[in-house]
Amino acid sequence: MSKVYNFDLYRNGAWVEAQTTEKDTIYSPTDGSEVGTVPVAGAADAIAALEAATAAQPAWGRLPAIQRAKVLHAFCAEIRANAEELAQLITREQGKLLKVARFEVEVTCSFMEYAAAHARHLEGNIVPSDNPDEQLLIHRVPRGVVVAITAWNFPLALAGRKIGPALVTGNAVVLKPTPAAPLATLALCDLAKKAGVPDGILNMVTGDVEAGKILVESPLTKMVTMTGSTPTGQAIARSAAQNLTHVQLELGGKAPCIVFADADIDQAVAGALHSRFDNYGQVCTCNERMYVEEEIYDAFMEKFLAEVDKLKLGYPEEEDTDLGPLTEARSVTNLERLVAITVEQGGRITRGGARPKGERFAKGHFFEATVIEDVTQGMDIVHDELFGPVLPVIKFKGYDQAMAYANDCEYGLAAMVFTKDLNKIMRLHQDLEFGEIYINRGHGELHQGFHNGLKLSGTGGEDGRYGLDQYMEKKTTYLKY
Repeated sequence: MSKVYNFDLYRNGAWVEAQTTEKDTIYSPTDGSEVGTVPVAGAADAIAALEAATAAQPAWGRLPAIQRAKVLHAFCAEIRANAEELAQLITREQGKLLKVARFEVEVTCSFMEYAAAHARHLEGNIVPSDNPDEQLLIHRVPRGVVVAITAWNFPLALAGRKIGPALVTGNAVVLKPTPAAPLATLALCDLAKKAGVPDGILNMVTGDVEAGKILVESPLTKMVTMTGSTPTGQAIARSAAQNLTHVQLELGGKAPCIVFADADIDQAVAGALHSRFDNYGQVCTCNERMYVEEEIYDAFMEKFLAEVDKLKLGYPEEEDTDLGPLTEARSVTNLERLVAITVEQGGRITRGGARPKGERFAKGHFFEATVIEDVTQGMDIVHDELFGPVLPVIKFKGYDQAMAYANDCEYGLAAMVFTKDLNKIMRLHQDLEFGEIYINRGHGELHQGFHNGLKLSGTGGEDGRYGLDQYMEKKTTYLKY
């Protein structure tokens, strides 16, 4: 029988019982079995975590950054030493392919190591003054206490993405892991302790909206970094506004994948397929709507559908599985709703379209790889975020129509374009209203890039040196000598 994980709250370097008795039970999205429990923290628990972080942060912030980086490297060593258990736990609670969960554990480390590598580059400036015998010194300093809120599609990697830059820049963290898949993230706490992360520098609070609201609204919180849905991000921005707390939000997406007639079709098929069905479509930068130029539509779709037919639906622990369960049951319900609406509006299902049949899939959150053609720009499915393995396909004619269709969206996180035309490529950067553009490849950002959403896809951005800067304030000293 698989281990059941029962966690408390983690505060000031120790596991502590919540001041409430309510618990959340985490069930496997594959077969409904119990994976573990976590407390539903109350307001007092959230405040206590913030107070612990506030007390611990000044000493941590005064350490040389290179010493903080050494602690992060030790943290990563502990994560790698426990990588298989963490990967297995991610798969059980979130439903991710085990081979991808193993990769996620490694990415968690590489996020932190990328941040640690900047320890000697957290530089300020010396600026000439207008006055004689004076210089302006611009220092970059920690913000203080960072509240980090993660999403369930990459629960561990998103934690690393926030912990790394927050800690190397001298902040303390209160992390609220996603309620849907919090267990692997909580398992990091003992590893942080063993690695030498000082007490109070990394704290974790589990729970629902109440705990999150207290964390965001507290004057002890100096920054909120959150990955999740746009409605949740908007609520956080409103709550943080009363203290003018700095917010960094990575929110929803509705990425277009545009395939021009001059594209390498095989390259476009591979990129579009990966970008739709990676992590079962539960990625904010996924190919959510595919535009194919009419001259090559039939040839492209013939090859694309042949590749969709090869995708195997199964349990995530099985080596040959391509599509496993969605993390939340409501995701399946949402896909069923949008598919039904699209058919009513004139769409034609050419692959999949429903939950898979059979006892093997009855207890899990499974949905078939689905392609819908004869879709037009005005349909609901072109504008509502899917976050699952369903793809609407739309024909277009010419560059201008492709840009108009792609930008007809309230989100602006990512876009993919396949073309060999250098003129189009150079124009795309100005014409596409998205913070991240992938040309002639599928989605998948790199640590040294800047993951930045426009419109309702977020604010602040993360990753790279620009993302690291979010975790620091600037102070100017006028030095007369």
